[in-house]
Amino acid sequence: MDKNESLIQKMHHKLDKLFEELLGTIEQYSKSFDKDLLTRAYNFGLVAHLKQERYSGEPYFIHCLSVAKILAELRMDQIMIIAALLHDVIEDTGVTLDELQNEFGETVAFLVDGVTKISNIKYQSREEQQAETFRKMLLSMAKDIRVIIIKFADRLHNMRTLKYIPEKKRPRIAIETRDIYAPLAHRLGIAKIKFELEDLSLKYLEPKAYADVDKKIRISGKERQKYILSIANPIEDELLKNNIKADISGRPKSYYSIYTKMTKRNKPFEEIYDLLAIRLVVEKLEECYYTLGIIHSKFMPVYDRFKDYIAMPKINGYQSLHTTVIGPNGRMVEIQIRTAAMHEMAENGIAAHWRYKEGIKDDEADKHLNWVRELLERQMHDEDPKDFLENLKIDLFQDEVFVFTPAGDLIILPRKPTPIDFAYAVHTNVGNHCIAAKVNGRIVPLKSILRSGEQVEIITSQNQKPAQDWLSVVKTSKARHWIKKIIREEQNAQILEIGDEILVKFLKKHKLSEKKKEFLDVLPKFGYQTVDSLKIALGKGDLTPEDIRKKLYPDITEETDEKDSFIVRFLKRARTGNAIRVQGIDNMLINFANCCQPVPGDRIIGYLTRGKGVTVHRTDCKNMMKLYEDKDRVIDVEWAINKDQEFHVHLSILGDDRKDLLRDITLCVSRLNINIVAVNFSSEDMYARGHLDILIKDLSQLTKIMNNIRKISGVLSVERIDNTTN
Repeated sequence: MDKNESLIQKMHHKLDKLFEELLGTIEQYSKSFDKDLLTRAYNFGLVAHLKQERYSGEPYFIHCLSVAKILAELRMDQIMIIAALLHDVIEDTGVTLDELQNEFGETVAFLVDGVTKISNIKYQSREEQQAETFRKMLLSMAKDIRVIIIKFADRLHNMRTLKYIPEKKRPRIAIETRDIYAPLAHRLGIAKIKFELEDLSLKYLEPKAYADVDKKIRISGKERQKYILSIANPIEDELLKNNIKADISGRPKSYYSIYTKMTKRNKPFEEIYDLLAIRLVVEKLEECYYTLGIIHSKFMPVYDRFKDYIAMPKINGYQSLHTTVIGPNGRMVEIQIRTAAMHEMAENGIAAHWRYKEGIKDDEADKHLNWVRELLERQMHDEDPKDFLENLKIDLFQDEVFVFTPAGDLIILPRKPTPIDFAYAVHTNVGNHCIAAKVNGRIVPLKSILRSGEQVEIITSQNQKPAQDWLSVVKTSKARHWIKKIIREEQNAQILEIGDEILVKFLKKHKLSEKKKEFLDVLPKFGYQTVDSLKIALGKGDLTPEDIRKKLYPDITEETDEKDSFIVRFLKRARTGNAIRVQGIDNMLINFANCCQPVPGDRIIGYLTRGKGVTVHRTDCKNMMKLYEDKDRVIDVEWAINKDQEFHVHLSILGDDRKDLLRDITLCVSRLNINIVAVNFSSEDMYARGHLDILIKDLSQLTKIMNNIRKISGVLSVERIDNTTN
């Protein structure tokens, strides 16, 4: 026997030993597993990966066995163990999905395919590939939760062996683990995996900090254990007097949790006092509350640090009582109280709903997947991978706020939610048309922060639409998705309208129509399938009429402006974000358009009107769209305004119909020495709606007065309007 054969035999012996250990772990929780089927899957995977090695130099199949072992430790079913043994055969070997299905059945093939990354498609960026990989994984997960549980085990073993990966690749894998996999494990309640993934991510992203925390925890180990006993022993004695049996254990918080506290509070390890957690597992639900009373009789509780997650479970199904008490020497200690069933759910989350003997999930497991299905449904037609990844990260929040509808229904939202988030959680149409909210019976602005226990009622109006500035305050991905969608639709409609006007003018000039074959044949040459898509390109300025002419009549030259059409120049300038200043022209009459009422600071443009001089419009004025055709009359001008000059502005105000609201608004305006030209308010059901005409000097003064009016009690919204919207 040569040296290579001897080495191969040793490797096979090691793999066989690991497989026997796997079978032993499964046997501890299931006596009816099919050993022959598992052995067949083991041999199939072993042969498929026979010539492959890990970065560590070990046989690649060790990874597959390790993933299966992690799942067995979670007491997962036989199908999952088989899928874990074979989870890389499609991606890394010549085995096809059909072969796998023929050999081990449709379910195993589906699970393996769900775990497999998308690797056979070319993408423009790593971010796009990452988004598509997660999208595929979540689609499979929505159909069968076992896909993500296998993926967690796969990622966990990869993180445990990350030191063998080339150093330059480690940060990317660790960041992805910290930002996606660990929060996703938390969202599904699998704390055991979540904590280890976070700690391992920290180890490779902040190695010095990890080593420092590790060293200090090890040094303080004996002292910590002694301190835990000083709290646990008197509690246990008192519980025994009351015939309550409890399994009491203490531990330091995870490395990642400690590091996060240190960085957020900007304090060293020695000054972080709430590092300890003591867990009590009792037999019955009612004993949880009785135990809480005993603990509070022994140690002083910390005000406002009590949380009842039994009555109101976390969104991931977690249940427990949390209290923080002052222990010996004034140190704060968190104590968690739960039953054995709650403890299993806290450790294994959604995985706890699976049992080997059944091989099926229960209804509770399915409920936890609703948010995944909603996310995928919203993202079905979104093309931007950044939006998908951003919304996925938003949905993987860790802190929840519990608020209620007027009917008493519970709505769970992420930390620091707004009434807008609440409105969208109730229904998309409620969010799209919300104008105000009542919190505990009191009207509050839409940008207010909601707190747990509050009752929220949303006030809607069919005239209301999502505003751009909502995006800066909302916390949920659902709210962000619909706000962006509606704003994007409105913008596209405006762009399409502009593009249509440009195209109509061009076709009229060349005696063509949209339906003429000569014109339709040009569309594919630009990569457009429809006339509307070409109009949008024209509206955005990505395409010019001259571009179309060159494709239609390549042999004919035509004199054009060096700067292209006015429309294109205007749109390009508008996209740069540079403010356009308007100046007076010698011997030229200047007047300001009444339709849009520009003020210094607005982006503006001039239109030369015969007999009336230059009329100044805001660049977003709807009337300007009708004037673009005569480009020779559109001119660039700049502000040259007398400091004492004032400008007319219309404001629309909506408020609570209360006594003295109008008085408070007019007082607010007069205190800023702003002239009121006209005021008109009327009652509409519970609300007061009105218009305020004022004279102001510039945009900054207008912004100030609008902000001050918004601060008045009962004012729900203040908007600048123009005469085209009246």
